[in-house]
Amino acid sequence: RNQELSSSGHCLVLSRLANAVTPLWRLPYQEQLQVKYESQRKILQTLASRLEELGIDAQKPGGLCCPLQPVVPSPIINGYRNKSTFSVNRGPDGNPKTVGLYVGTGRERNIVCVKANHVENIPSKHKQVAQCYEEFICQSPLDSCILFHEGGHWRELVVRTSRRGHTMAIITFHPQQLGQEALATQKALLKEFFTSGPGAVCALTSLYFQESTMTRCSHEQSPFQLLHGAPHIFEELLGLKFRISPDAFFQVNTAGAEVLYQAVGELCQATGDTVLLDICCGTGTIGLSLAHQVSKVIGVEVVEKAIEDAEWNAAFNGISNCEFHSGKAEAVLPQLLASWEDARPLVAVVNPSRAGLHYRVVRAIRSCRAIRRLLYISCKPEGEAMRNFLELCCPPDPRKKLAGEPFAPVLAIPFDMFPHTDHCELVLLFTR
Repeated sequence: RNQELSSSGHCLVLSRLANAVTPLWRLPYQEQLQVKYESQRKILQTLASRLEELGIDAQKPGGLCCPLQPVVPSPIINGYRNKSTFSVNRGPDGNPKTVGLYVGTGRERNIVCVKANHVENIPSKHKQVAQCYEEFICQSPLDSCILFHEGGHWRELVVRTSRRGHTMAIITFHPQQLGQEALATQKALLKEFFTSGPGAVCALTSLYFQESTMTRCSHEQSPFQLLHGAPHIFEELLGLKFRISPDAFFQVNTAGAEVLYQAVGELCQATGDTVLLDICCGTGTIGLSLAHQVSKVIGVEVVEKAIEDAEWNAAFNGISNCEFHSGKAEAVLPQLLASWEDARPLVAVVNPSRAGLHYRVVRAIRSCRAIRRLLYISCKPEGEAMRNFLELCCPPDPRKKLAGEPFAPVLAIPFDMFPHTDHCELVLLFTR
């Protein structure tokens, strides 16, 4: 009876995890696409209403701000993620060194860390590395770091893979009061475990270690230390080879990214004399994949290592019409566009994080008369991106220093980059 109860409780917590991480996993895929279409339709209705409040006649058939095309399906439905982040915390069985994903909330104080073995969007290789990492830290005399002020050391694991068969593992460690000699010992044990111990089964291409006293650290704040293997993994996308650093942005669904970027290329309507402005360019994937269509690509990205990757990617692929700028878009772009005198057509593609574009970036885009066409790619259009949409489309506002002719949304296409979840990547085309 105890075994039955234990098994029942285990199945319940696995279902809770699947429902939290992949809430649509029980639905047939075509039904998932329909659910996502309806959610994107509501977002466009909201945008239309918000624009109406600003005095802009944006109501189209169905109450939308612009036509909405059907959701473009993902070529791969299961195990599509090329990057997974696993936490370390107390599991359902009380093990404080469980490596998995969170269920529950801090507010209700019912957080528990559950192994991701049954989560359908995570590939088996990622689950294998997570299991090996858990085995290693369970053997370690050092505690896991659940709350910073309570001590402990072992923290999250990031796994990145490519279709070329490469696997990168990045382990975050809180040093607390450990000295350099003690840290060196832990790094040596970790390397030994994954190269000649039980973890060797993972066949890691790269093993990184980061000492971090914060929830998230950039390479500049705390360098990624290579313990084993190559400093980068490589991916092929649309016939090009891309180098990926530990913290560089790369679309999480590689096959889906190919479909997305091909569509972006068509929507740009770029000709041979077009200049493509790739804002939040990451490792340069969008700009480089479209470089053959345009006369020049200008990329802007805040992560310095990603810019190094983008420059390497351009050189390796023999692409010479690209230039990349490292720094915050709100610092780089206004300077770049303020002195813009190039007579060639200028098309902008923006692919920001969920935080959206800084208002200075929107201001610079609005003020640049050469930009007549803008593609905004958002994984959360109902969030901060909505603020950007309104800033792009509102009448000139001297109080907000928003000058220049406003844009208007003309077409929306959702791409299912995240099957089994309720998220979509929305491409919204603006013109003026």
